[in-house]
Amino acid sequence: MAYQLIELDDKDSIATITINTPPANTLSSASIKELRSAVRVMNESEHIHAIIITGKGRFFAAGADIKEFVPALGDDAQGLALSKAGQALCDEVEKCRKPVIAAINGPALGGGFELALGCHFRIAADDAIVGLPELNLGLIPSFGGTQRLSRLTTQATALDIILTGRQIKMKEALSLGLIQQAVPADELIQAATYLAHSYIDGNSMESVQRAIQCVMQGYQEPITDGLERESKKFAELFLTHDAKEGVHAFVEKRKAVFKHE
Repeated sequence: MAYQLIELDDKDSIATITINTPPANTLSSASIKELRSAVRVMNESEHIHAIIITGKGRFFAAGADIKEFVPALGDDAQGLALSKAGQALCDEVEKCRKPVIAAINGPALGGGFELALGCHFRIAADDAIVGLPELNLGLIPSFGGTQRLSRLTTQATALDIILTGRQIKMKEALSLGLIQQAVPADELIQAATYLAHSYIDGNSMESVQRAIQCVMQGYQEPITDGLERESKKFAELFLTHDAKEGVHAFVEKRKAVFKHE
């Protein structure tokens, strides 16, 4: 599809999806639809090995488009649809078979922070802020924030962030494990790209994709189920060209040449 509200670029096997709805990159129904499409297409593209999501200008994403909430007031079916659309986007991101990195270039609030929480990794400009201020509107986070935040940190910390609605600076975000790295703003995309390469360069995508599936699906289920999936994914790799190449290269003391198949 032709994108009007996002920009999509790819270079050296890495796709960069940039939210471009100035001035605050709010997540409208239309931009959510475009983001879902772009993530799905990049996930299915064989030449793309990692995805970076960022925002254009000063904001990563200021949150959902609150103007769309007004006609839904008094109609719980419309409220449910708004929530489900946001959750579907974040689920699409989280279930991606390739590493997805949120490059948080500025404020990531409400649905914007929830989108970042759906990514596998988060790197931020050191002057960025994150937060979930929905209770100030008489609402709650509904794009998955109540669930993903409590899995990244403790339940008490998640409740503290949600109930206070406070804006969290990157020093605290690092200490809480909400982000993996904070860098100067003008180095953000370069650092995110370097991070992406560190996950994929020299690795078979057959292994990368299965590792992501095991970790991301496993945290939602009993460990016995996760271990069963881990064994199956491990066994599947024994049928791939890349596993044969990787093992033989190790034995022969040479660098493996993977074909990602």
